[in-house]
Amino acid sequence: VLEQLADGPDAQRELVRDLHEEAHRMSSMVSNLLDMARLQSGSVPLNREWQTLAEAVGSALRATGRVLGSRHVRVSLPEDLPLLHFDAVLLERVLVNLLENAAKYTPTQSEIAVSAARDGDVVRVWVDDMGPGLPPGMEDRIFDRFIRGERETSRPGTGLGLALCRAIVEAHGGRIWAENRSEGGARFTFTLPLLEAPAMPDFPEAEAAEQSP
Repeated sequence: VLEQLADGPDAQRELVRDLHEEAHRMSSMVSNLLDMARLQSGSVPLNREWQTLAEAVGSALRATGRVLGSRHVRVSLPEDLPLLHFDAVLLERVLVNLLENAAKYTPTQSEIAVSAARDGDVVRVWVDDMGPGLPPGMEDRIFDRFIRGERETSRPGTGLGLALCRAIVEAHGGRIWAENRSEGGARFTFTLPLLEAPAMPDFPEAEAAEQSP
């Protein structure tokens, strides 16, 4: 039925677009609620694996392509960034929520930047936008549940996305914070601990030869 409406007049196409957007918002809200419940219960361990940050960023960008629209996303990740130990599904959720938040409050043709750097025993990851920035005093409160960046806004949302980001990051042993940039816009930064990856098993050539058929 939606496909038939999409081929109809402008009013019908507008209805289809609104339905798709509403379905996306509902799906995102349910995912956030389920992930929050999972973390707060503590009954399900994180599915951590050694992997690259670039993989998580790439997955998040693919998941948010429709929401980002014509916004340009600049990615700056060091080539020598070591492997990190994280739950890929949950870290992607953090990046998706931060990217969607940036898209929600920035002009259509604006730029969003995703960057990372090694900082002592952690890796810092941050998302910059060119939006209006954060209201004074909201830098910490914005991560509380059901708190949003603007007191009154026509932009849809539940105020759960950033709260979930904090819960996920803290479950990984990191922290997250927000600040206004001097050049305008907001920056959301989170850290992930740098852990020593397990050494690959070393099989001497003699043992390898004995084990071969």
